Amino acid sequence: EVTPVWTGSSCGSVWKFEMAQRLLLRRFVSLALRKSSAPVRSQSSAFLPCLSSLSQHGTGTTTQHRASPPTARSFSDSPACSVTFNVQNQLDFTDRVINSKTPVVVDFHATWCVPCHTLGPRLEKMVAKQEGKVVMAKVDIDDHTDLAIEYKVTVVPTVIALKDGDVVGKFVGVKSEDDLEVFIKKLI
Repeated sequence: EVTPVWTGSSCGSVWKFEMAQRLLLRRFVSLALRKSSAPVRSQSSAFLPCLSSLSQHGTGTTTQHRASPPTARSFSDSPACSVTFNVQNQLDFTDRVINSKTPVVVDFHATWCVPCHTLGPRLEKMVAKQEGKVVMAKVDIDDHTDLAIEYKVTVVPTVIALKDGDVVGKFVGVKSEDDLEVFIKKLI
């Protein structure tokens, strides 16, 4: 049985074990698929029983796993989204975040994370107020496990600030609009 762990932040209980299990499982499958020369379709079907049994451990439910990379997401034309984008892959992250001349706020989140649904729109609104002086990248940790590991994301939501490719700020959990404004102003 998995017990919730209080992180001490305002994001509440986080299932660290399940998140770590998901991250490790994705890393294992991704590395195994890269090393093999067999077609991806046969590899993914060979891993499905393993994925199914591991995803059921401690939850009693089956988690659906994708063998193929996630598809591109559509973007809104609303003002809050004009400076916000979803990271598509490692190359996209390098190009639009690491190599950005504009400071970047990176929101590491997950679809299953309830506090992320509160922080995301609040953060987008604050970034949009800066009128292009800062942009926001959204990274789904379930789709981009390697990035989550690289930036030592162990709890979601986690937000990092990058300037000229260097991490200059970080926080975990939901913050008030005032706290977010101070965080972003320091970045500019």
